[in-house]
Amino acid sequence: MTRSRLYRRLMGTALSAALLVSCAPVGPDFVRPNSPVVKEWIEVNSPSTGPSGLTSRSAPVVKWWETFNDPTLNKLIAEAYAQNLDLQVAGARVLQARAQLGIAFGELYPQSQAIGGSIERRQISENLGPISDINRIIPLDTEFSTSQVGFDAQWELDVWGQQRRGVQAARSNLALQVANYDDALVTLTGDVAALYVNIRALQESLAVARENIRLQQDSADLTELRFNNGVTTELDVQESTALLNNTKALVPEIESDIQQAKNALAVLLGQPPSRLTSLLGNSGRIPSARSNVAVGVPAELLRRRPDVRAAELAAATQSAQVGIAMADLYPQFILSGSIGLQASGGRDLFSSASSTGLANAGVVWNVLNYGRIKNNVRAQDAAYQALIANYQNTVLTAYSEVESAMVAYAQSRKQVGFYENSVAASRKAAEIAVDQYRDGIADYSRILNTQTALLRSQANLIEARQQVSSNLVAVYKGLGGGWQIRQNQEFLPETVLAEMAYRTDWGDLLQETPTRASLN
Repeated sequence: MTRSRLYRRLMGTALSAALLVSCAPVGPDFVRPNSPVVKEWIEVNSPSTGPSGLTSRSAPVVKWWETFNDPTLNKLIAEAYAQNLDLQVAGARVLQARAQLGIAFGELYPQSQAIGGSIERRQISENLGPISDINRIIPLDTEFSTSQVGFDAQWELDVWGQQRRGVQAARSNLALQVANYDDALVTLTGDVAALYVNIRALQESLAVARENIRLQQDSADLTELRFNNGVTTELDVQESTALLNNTKALVPEIESDIQQAKNALAVLLGQPPSRLTSLLGNSGRIPSARSNVAVGVPAELLRRRPDVRAAELAAATQSAQVGIAMADLYPQFILSGSIGLQASGGRDLFSSASSTGLANAGVVWNVLNYGRIKNNVRAQDAAYQALIANYQNTVLTAYSEVESAMVAYAQSRKQVGFYENSVAASRKAAEIAVDQYRDGIADYSRILNTQTALLRSQANLIEARQQVSSNLVAVYKGLGGGWQIRQNQEFLPETVLAEMAYRTDWGDLLQETPTRASLN
């Protein structure tokens, strides 16, 4: 066969393959599952609860932590975004998914392609007799050599769309890993802010405890003076001593809680705890946000929350897996071929007469599989159905989390007002009780009760103010805010990307928008 005829046959076979591959892929085409639709938030301007501090007239801010007007919090968020190791794990999975998408694209083309060459020299035993013919005896050549070079390829045609479904699955998986990264970023920003609020609340509690220690110490000194002067009994001294020491015992517990919270925050920031003391200081106030908080409308939630997008993309990925499994029910069409040069010895290898080639078309159909393929399809379909239900449940959970955070935020704001009045009244009562005790009008139990009530009211006020800020963080976290800061940014720090590029040839896959060529 001449080289031109071989080329024509190979081109004809490739054209037939292209016609077969044009068939529509088997299996379901993914459609976003139905989910409940919420038109408005219950808590926003609810007449039964009064002003809530929430408004749906504008969309939530992206950098929601900046509404607290706290430079330290802003710095903590920035450092966590740059250094958090769990976030780097999620970023590495995005890069892994990019590479896997490139593998899936490669399956659309001949799966086996190889260029090879060989030279062989063989010697046959001289003790083998000559080859006899009817008319003559042919002496046996005991030494000969052959050489060849060629290109071989094998292509399983994507008639039923198995490879195309594989690309769909890989593309959905890449988007899924990006959504998981965004979800990790939302969780990270919320956790950093919540821990920061907790630390500031503990620092305020420590200051209140020390303030009450000084107040109770003055009262204890007064009881000691009156006892020494015979004005009162030892009972007052012992009661004042007990109250004072109970309050002093709060200090080590609060200091321990502060350090433990700092340790947890250090993990989120990807650095040792020792640096946080200089960053946070030894005192501070609970950050508070603006009085009116924008929460947008419920319809935006499905677009903003990364975990909802991730649940949808997980279902889309599994939908493609159903099609991949279904393709195994049908015959596989395989093309294989080779073209090259072959000659005895090496002198004539590159002459026109040394051309050689092979084209082969075959069909393989796994018919006697004893239900394995069908049951695999059923298993993949059941997994798909489970992910549909998971998506719907994720949507419901998202609505519930936001509503719960909103009502907690609105009600905790009301609590603050009541506790502020309680603290003011308790402080005034404690002052009156001391004055009356000093004048001999009241006994020490009045001081004991009023100072105990003051400490409890101050602790309740701090807790309520902490809850306001923590619940607002939960509102923004529930709304899916914060992940947008990674847009136009790489998924890993520059130092990590440089290390990966030095270790392995990544092409431009380390960039945010890799080209199609880099995936092949």
